[in-house]
Amino acid sequence: MQRYFIYLAYDGTRYHGWQIQPNGDSVQQQLMNALQTLLRREVIEVTGAGRTDAGVHAKLMVAHFDYDDAIDCMKLTDKLNRLLPPDISVFKVIPVDTEMHARFSAKSRRYEYYVTIAKSPFMRQYRYKLHKAPDFELMNHAAKLLLQVKDFTSFSKLHADVKTNICHVTRAEWKQIDEVTWVFTIQADRFLRNMVRAVVGTLLEVGYGKISIEDFLQIILQKDRCSAGMSVPAHGLFLVDIQY
Repeated sequence: MQRYFIYLAYDGTRYHGWQIQPNGDSVQQQLMNALQTLLRREVIEVTGAGRTDAGVHAKLMVAHFDYDDAIDCMKLTDKLNRLLPPDISVFKVIPVDTEMHARFSAKSRRYEYYVTIAKSPFMRQYRYKLHKAPDFELMNHAAKLLLQVKDFTSFSKLHADVKTNICHVTRAEWKQIDEVTWVFTIQADRFLRNMVRAVVGTLLEVGYGKISIEDFLQIILQKDRCSAGMSVPAHGLFLVDIQY
């Protein structure tokens, strides 16, 4: 039995997230269907590096599957791109050691969240439109606190089925990329459900002067999701890198 990694990207607009859902289309389901058709197997299980929520995009997602015969990876990549819908693309398929796991072997993941202060008919599915510019410098001061704490319960979806809310954030910063657009980049060994969107929503409260940097720290220390800010919309969020 050989294990293969698939490197892919997708526009999450019309999907109910990565993970298979009983009442909605998912990226995982599309990929499994395509592999089962091309490799002529009734069932091929596909495991992703994470579970992006409905509407979240991925510039890079990694998934794995097992197959009992040799595969021409270049041909499979080409055939997958022909069969998959236009909003999912495969970069490459490579054989890996059977002990490698798309999710559990990942050392770090990086997300980007994009906001803009200008209305754009072309970027409306990929940018969160703000009514005015917040204080990004102040938000960057608050974001530095994320590197100093480990428990992110305050930014986790309530009643999430996880064993621990401990994450190790190694990067968290806002950068301006043009006159009207900023991106928040955050990297960690793992992320909780809804964590990035809740962090961004709470940082925006700092940027708008609704809470202070000290308040932001206290929200983290309280370990209470109800004390943090609202989650920002999913469409501004991208999974952009996974390191193994």
